[in-house]
Amino acid sequence: MPARSPPPLVTGVSPKEGPPGTRITIRGENLGYDINDLIGLKICGVDCLLSSEWKSPSKIIARTGPGKGKGDVIVITKSGGQGSCTVGFKGYFVQIGPLQESAIWIDESQSVMTTMRHGRPQSPIFSKDDEDPLGISDEGSHAKFTEEELAEIFPESSGNMSLENFSPSWFLLENHHNTGFEDLKAGLAHMKRRATQRSEGPIAFVKSNLSSTLDCLDSLEAMYEKYCCDDIRGQSINSYAVLLMQAKSCADGLFQEVLGRKDKADSTRNALSVLQRFRFLFYLPLNIERNIQKGDYNLVINDYVRARSLFADTQVQVFRKVYTEVESRVNSFREMLQNKLYELPNTLEEQKKLIRYLNNLECPGDPAWECLINQQKWLLNILHKCKDQHIDEEMRCVQTEGEAPGNILRSPGYNKFRTPQKVSFIEELTELVTDNFPDLWKLGQAFFSGSLFTKESGEKTFKVDAAKHSKFKQMITGIIAVFANLVRASFLPESLENIPSEERAQYGVWHSSKQDISGAWLPICVRYIRNCVSSLTQLDLPGDSSSLVTDLALDMRTNCMFTLLRQAIADVQQLHTKETWMVETDDESGGTTQLPALFENIVNETIQHLHEVVVQNKAGEPEIFSQRIVQKDATTLCTQLLQAFDPCLNCLAFTPPPVTNSNKRSNRPNRSSDPNVDVSEEGVLPLDKRLIIMLSNCNHTMERVLPRLVENLNKLGYVEMNRALKTAESTYQELDDKLFEAYVEEKSNPIVGTMEQNMYSGKFDWKTCKKPYGVRNYLKEVIMQMIEVHAEVFAVSPAFVTRVTKNVIEAVAEEMSRLVECITEFSPNGVLQARLEVLALQQTVQLYQTPHASECFQEALDALPAIKQDDKRIVEELLNKFKSQMKIQLMCFYSDSLLCDRNSSTA
Repeated sequence: MPARSPPPLVTGVSPKEGPPGTRITIRGENLGYDINDLIGLKICGVDCLLSSEWKSPSKIIARTGPGKGKGDVIVITKSGGQGSCTVGFKGYFVQIGPLQESAIWIDESQSVMTTMRHGRPQSPIFSKDDEDPLGISDEGSHAKFTEEELAEIFPESSGNMSLENFSPSWFLLENHHNTGFEDLKAGLAHMKRRATQRSEGPIAFVKSNLSSTLDCLDSLEAMYEKYCCDDIRGQSINSYAVLLMQAKSCADGLFQEVLGRKDKADSTRNALSVLQRFRFLFYLPLNIERNIQKGDYNLVINDYVRARSLFADTQVQVFRKVYTEVESRVNSFREMLQNKLYELPNTLEEQKKLIRYLNNLECPGDPAWECLINQQKWLLNILHKCKDQHIDEEMRCVQTEGEAPGNILRSPGYNKFRTPQKVSFIEELTELVTDNFPDLWKLGQAFFSGSLFTKESGEKTFKVDAAKHSKFKQMITGIIAVFANLVRASFLPESLENIPSEERAQYGVWHSSKQDISGAWLPICVRYIRNCVSSLTQLDLPGDSSSLVTDLALDMRTNCMFTLLRQAIADVQQLHTKETWMVETDDESGGTTQLPALFENIVNETIQHLHEVVVQNKAGEPEIFSQRIVQKDATTLCTQLLQAFDPCLNCLAFTPPPVTNSNKRSNRPNRSSDPNVDVSEEGVLPLDKRLIIMLSNCNHTMERVLPRLVENLNKLGYVEMNRALKTAESTYQELDDKLFEAYVEEKSNPIVGTMEQNMYSGKFDWKTCKKPYGVRNYLKEVIMQMIEVHAEVFAVSPAFVTRVTKNVIEAVAEEMSRLVECITEFSPNGVLQARLEVLALQQTVQLYQTPHASECFQEALDALPAIKQDDKRIVEELLNKFKSQMKIQLMCFYSDSLLCDRNSSTA
């Protein structure tokens, strides 16, 4: 037993008034722990426990008894005892007509006896419902419209509900003109509820008045038992039975006509009720057409499923005829849905909805699988159609321009700014695959997961055939293979050489297959392919399909990289046509032309472009240098690219390109900017100038450009670039040696070649020469020629001054030694003259003497006879005189410290 609880308290009753049998909801507190705890319920003093339904400790539903007037609603529980209430219920008796059922005893003495006494019918008896059909209490003392005012507003109308010209507006203004809208809505609901109760028939009447019916039965049974006890012989019972039968016969006679009309009305009412109940079926064909036109397919399907469950097996002829028409409309609806399902392109969600519609309509076959097959065929068809259109367009362009197919991209009349057909083809092809293939794949996944055949409740309406999974995988692989082969046929035709010729012909033969797309367009194509492949790999494709697109993207990236590197090599090799011979000098690189910078820009732009388009990996892509053969070829091409500038420099140094009239002005150096440069009429520099400029370019390329390029290549992931650097440096070192030797030879030969002739000019003889008075002019001319070489080299590249000057001095020293050693006989003055000239030359070029030059000078001095001390003093004086006279000219052969020493000694 639960603990003693507070007494029940009723705080709310709905509705608050009604006739006997009214269903009310009682709300409050402590209304019982459970149904067994509730032991009593009194409404207006009448026990209504038998009709009560305990819902919760705060809610009870019950039906009122024959209580009249306003009274309390008292709940009695075992745990709390008798309770109390803060609200009440008002019970009233509805005036019942002679043909209405009643659950309580009706006092007819007033109406019936009065009628019988006066022998004339009375005015119609109106119930409380007729007095207030909306169940809304009157409005009290509020002013009302007069009957004259209402008649003026509503002519030829009336507010009497029993008349044919009844006007609802009149009634509302007359009785409820101050009632709120919400109250009017509640009144409408009350009137509908009362009408429903009246139309429910005797069974509903008995249900709503069960307690009164049981009380009547109990009273009859008790009365029968009492009569049986008092009537020992049983005669009274028989006589009562006879009297009752006579009363029944009399009543039947009196009311036979009325009851007959009532039965006829009930029959009509039942027929109308049946028609009203099945109007759904009769209106269904029209509703199907209307809903199809509105696009409300779910409502069409739901109505059809409902009609099929109700009338599919009906034997009623009318129902069968209507249902046959419904089936005809639904069959047309199925055909329409199938046609819409097969119309492509279409969105994935729309396809899923159409498939679900067809499955719910129990369409024969497998709409989802048929849709997959249809979409696969359609996708293959548009891919091949795209290929055919672009090949035909390419052929049309070729025929229009009148050029050979192989020269389509190089023909004179070809518009280089027009997008090549291959590029347009790749763009459209990848767009078709990216837009349509994911829908096919996702639809297939939904098909095999069963989500296409699942109802909202989670129940699967169709069992998926597992054998179709392998077929679908073949369909997907076939589409991917066609896509990959179409791309390969346009850009990588050599990769399709091993497939059968018939299959190869399906992928098309491009007329420009032997002519690669230029480097400006190829990265765009690779970007299209990579974006498409990236979207496909995100779909979690089967292994074969995934490998096909991955290999395609890798091959396209590799082909793009090799093509751009080869094009960069070709561009670098053509740089000699852009040489302007304008030397720009800076502290870092000395004097160079624009070619090394152009070479560096071409290489950097190429590798940076490749990094952005090809080398840099996306999610799921393999490393482009993961394959050894790709590494090897890439390293080879990068090495060739680094070496490609070598032949350009060599060509410019030894065989410069001829300058045409169109570019002579642009290639000819600016005389005002470099007055020491001699330019021929053809706009080409002399050989020695070309050699020193190209030597400077070569050295700058080898020392500065190549390390920067290799550093950039390593940073971007290229492999074995250090080995490529060594190979390139070796190439440029060979060119450097070749250019240096040619330049030294070009500058030293004129000097050395004229030394002997100038030495013996004027019929000079070492045996008969006069006393020396200074260094002869031939030696001064040699020194001036070396100064000229020094100045020329210093003007282009100061870094080469020492290297070039030393080699020139070696050549001059060798020639001086040879000439001295060839002298057979000297006079004393000849010895002094020879020693003076050898020492003057040796001391002049002392800063740039090499060990070999020193040996040559020493050999020349050793070949001369020894002289006395006085003669040495004379030679020394003449040397100082020579140095003083040519001080300014000889400054280029002195270092800063040596120059300061000589200035101080002179001072």
